[in-house]
Amino acid sequence: MEMSLLSGCFWQLNTRHSNSQTVLLQQDYHVILLHLSSGEQNFIYDLDTVLPFPCPFDVYSVEAFRLDDSLRPEFHRKIRMIRADLYLKTFASDRSHMKDANGKWQKPPPPYPCIETADSKMNLDDFISMNPEVGWGSVFSLSDFVHRFGSQTDYSYSLEGQ
Repeated sequence: MEMSLLSGCFWQLNTRHSNSQTVLLQQDYHVILLHLSSGEQNFIYDLDTVLPFPCPFDVYSVEAFRLDDSLRPEFHRKIRMIRADLYLKTFASDRSHMKDANGKWQKPPPPYPCIETADSKMNLDDFISMNPEVGWGSVFSLSDFVHRFGSQTDYSYSLEGQ
């Protein structure tokens, strides 16, 4: 399984709007899990979507990613993909990104303890950076990600050793 951190604009996220309108939502980052299947279809697990859970990759791609063609270049999406085991071993967050300039919580924090590693208490910026020279895993343009993991692929790509 691969953890993917996405940067940019997304559709079909649970925005808690009362109407059924499709909303474009810009986020600094969004985390999904990509399950690389041995079958014909990969699956996306996204806890913040109104799409099926799990969602076939091709459905998620069409509904949540859509194309970058309709977006200004500065909003073109990139994806950092990290092996799930490496993500779980290295990710750390002290939740400081959830506080305002005065140190007050913007929203109540989760009830569980902060995630730390032996090496770090906070490395979120390394994970959400789309600079391939920073952090772990590989950075893809949206079109490369969709082409590589959509149903048209040969599934020969591996993140072994990254």
